[in-house]
Formats: sequence, C-alpha cells, structure tokens
Amino acid sequence: MPKMELAGNSYEVDEHGFLQEPEKWNADLARAYALREGISELTPDHWTVINYLRDYYHKNGICPMVRRLTKETGFSLKKIYDLFPNGPAHSACKWAGIPKPTGCV
Repeated sequence: MPKMELAGNSYEVDEHGFLQEPEKWNADLARAYALREGISELTPDHWTVINYLRDYYHKNGICPMVRRLTKETGFSLKKIYDLFPNGPAHSACKWAGIPKPTGCV
C-alpha cells in the first residue's frame, strides 16, 4: 500500500491518494488535501460538506449518492464543484478522509 506525507505525518493511501485508515483522519489532513488542490483555506461551506460525508460514511459504511449530498447539504452540484475542484468523489470524499466511493457521489 502506498504512503503519502500529509500534515507532517505519513499515511497509507490507495493509488489515487485516498486515506485507507479513516480513523486517522483529522482536520489538518483535510487542509493538507485542499492545499494539494490549490485551496488555501477551508470555509464553513467546505466543512458542511466534509462533515456531512464523514457522518454519512460512519453511519452507513458507504458514501452518499450525489443527489442525497446536494439535497441534504442544500448545495447545488455546481456549488460543490466550486468548493471541491475535482468534484464530490475525487476531492470532497478524499478531503473527508473516507475511502474512494464506488458508484456513489
């Protein structure tokens, strides 16, 4: 399993950079992932999406479908792409420290 240096620590990630140990996630990791994609500051809107994804994943063991994400956060898909440059699956889920979605988000 590959490792990635994030926020001063080494973490196991998959080939796409998704954290493989969600229990090791912390807010500094979210900020480190954001910096890698050119976002220097996480806004309250970023945290709304990140926290929603983490909560949903912990309750259900999977990522939500994008329709549920937009409905329950109140953000349009365009807004989510504005917040997360590579979209809900490749940025938001990664920044939230949850495994890469398979067919969801």
